[in-house]
Amino acid sequence: MTNNVYKILTEEEWSKGKASSKILTKLDLKDGFVHLSKASQLNATLSLYFENEQRVVLLEINLSKIKNNLKYEVSNNPDNRNGKFPHFYGILDTDMISKIWQLERSAFCLPQEVLLQAEQ
Repeated sequence: MTNNVYKILTEEEWSKGKASSKILTKLDLKDGFVHLSKASQLNATLSLYFENEQRVVLLEINLSKIKNNLKYEVSNNPDNRNGKFPHFYGILDTDMISKIWQLERSAFCLPQEVLLQAEQ
C-alpha cells in the first residue's frame, strides 16, 4: 500500500494555482516548504487550519514527482500534533497532482482532541 501525500487548499488558493500552474500558499512561502499531510493527518489538518472554510480542494500529489525533495519532519507548531509530517522542499507544480477532490463541510465534526489521537 502506498503512503500517499495530500495538499489541502482553499478555493481561492486553488484558483490561483490553476491560473499560474504553481501551488503557492502564504504559509508555505513563510515556512520555506510545502505543507502536506498523510491520509491519517487529513482530518486534524482540516479541523485545525480550515475550520472557517465551507469548501476546500484536496490534492493527491504524485510521489514519484516529488520524492527527491520530500522530507518527513516533526511539526514545530505548538498545536499538539504528533508524528512526522510530509514537507516538500520545492515548487509544487500542478503537473505533480495525481487526483483532485472538491470537499464540502459536512454535518458531523469530531472533536480536535479525538482527531489528534489518530496521529499518535
